[in-house]
Amino acid sequence: MRIICCGGNSGKMDMKNNSDPKKGDEAVAETEGTYSGLGVRHFQAFLLFCGLTVAYASRVNLSVAVVAMTDAASVNPDYPEYDWSEKTKSLLLSSFFWGYVITQVPAGQLARKFGGKVTLLSGLSICSVLNILTPLFADLGGWQLVCALRVVEGLCQGFVFPSVHTILSGWAVPRERATLGTYVYVGNQFGTIVMMATSGVLAASAGGWPSIFYVSGGIGCVWAVAYYFWGASSPAQCKQISQEELKLIEMGLAEESSASADQPKVHLSTPWLAIFSSPAFLVLIVAHSAHNWGFWTLLTEIPSYMKNILGKDIKSNALLSALPYFCMFCMSFVFSAISDQLNKRNCISTVTSRKLFNSIGLWIPMVTLIGLAYVDTDESTTAVVLLCFTVGMNGSTYLGYQMNHIDLSPNFAGVLMGITNCVANIMSIIAPLLVGFIVTNEHDATQWRVVFFIAAGVYLVGNGLFVIFGKANIQPWNDPPASKQARRNSSPQVESQN
Repeated sequence: MRIICCGGNSGKMDMKNNSDPKKGDEAVAETEGTYSGLGVRHFQAFLLFCGLTVAYASRVNLSVAVVAMTDAASVNPDYPEYDWSEKTKSLLLSSFFWGYVITQVPAGQLARKFGGKVTLLSGLSICSVLNILTPLFADLGGWQLVCALRVVEGLCQGFVFPSVHTILSGWAVPRERATLGTYVYVGNQFGTIVMMATSGVLAASAGGWPSIFYVSGGIGCVWAVAYYFWGASSPAQCKQISQEELKLIEMGLAEESSASADQPKVHLSTPWLAIFSSPAFLVLIVAHSAHNWGFWTLLTEIPSYMKNILGKDIKSNALLSALPYFCMFCMSFVFSAISDQLNKRNCISTVTSRKLFNSIGLWIPMVTLIGLAYVDTDESTTAVVLLCFTVGMNGSTYLGYQMNHIDLSPNFAGVLMGITNCVANIMSIIAPLLVGFIVTNEHDATQWRVVFFIAAGVYLVGNGLFVIFGKANIQPWNDPPASKQARRNSSPQVESQN
């Protein structure tokens, strides 16, 4: 039976007991022909997309619900109102990240040991249940108990990205890695969009502000049941996958690893020293941190800038608040289609692709941030357009640093994501604190200009280092010692990310 593969031939593959090059090419063609239909790997990507939608809806629901919780009389007076100060609300909103940062690195290790499905399902299931319990906790213990609950939610969600990266490294063949990764990670924006767009309606409904937590938590529980039955950590553990698609994925990954097909599986110890002494990985940390610095500066501070400088309270309109993330959601697919076309023609290497799209995602927003800093106070429409363009272009980074973890080390992709996401989210905490230190007068446009210049500078330096020192080939420390000689004898590959 012919196994058909998206994107045509991707290069040479060593075939056991095949000394005839012509026969080898025919074998590759037989294995990588024209299989362009949807497969189980696409369904697994859809399940992961839904999981990230649930994760981000649960992450941002408090930021939109806290407005109604502290001003219930103007939204729905039938539900409790809490007299929480701005300091208390800030504490509640940041408490999620206290736990989130802690579990990033161990999550990658646990995902490798027990499988990404186990860690992802456990983390999001507990988080969903805690979401449903949030109104009860607020009633029983006030903000202190809600704060503790959010810390635990952060601990649970710290497993999400390392687990997803671990799962993707087993399901996505090199040709499809960028596109499948993009389709999965746009769940971040979709969850944000849905939560922001529906929160006002839910808060004003008969269910009041508690319904925000009930709906997001309930949908999370439904996803958990679906993923329990249909999700899988790897193709080998999936009961629904056909033998043709299983062979397609296995041979695609084997071609990349260049390890012998009959080489016994060995338990790989995490090479911590080699990882942290790898320049390619260190600049990946920098690129991830630079993205998070700018992204969270915008997410947390732009509403205040719009209100105090431009006289336009963007949070008063839920749809307007969600608009920048809707732009990012849409642009992610646009960039994925562009990448797909470039690589179908085999005219771009993996490393060039990663650097190109990461540059689009960071350097174009760098320019628009500087432009945003000089928008006049009576040009609020221009400011909103620039904001949407800035956030929208960030979607290109899914094809840049985000997939680079798997490029460097498929075996330790979850561990690498855990490390970079830990450091990057520390930047997410520091960035708003620095804004508070700089902006002592929220109505002073020159102080806000400094904030935008700093974010633009971080984008410039972060992506500049990634462009200069970044790599996209599998690093030597990815392999067990027995396979290093095989890698030295393998030939380099051109981009395969379809």
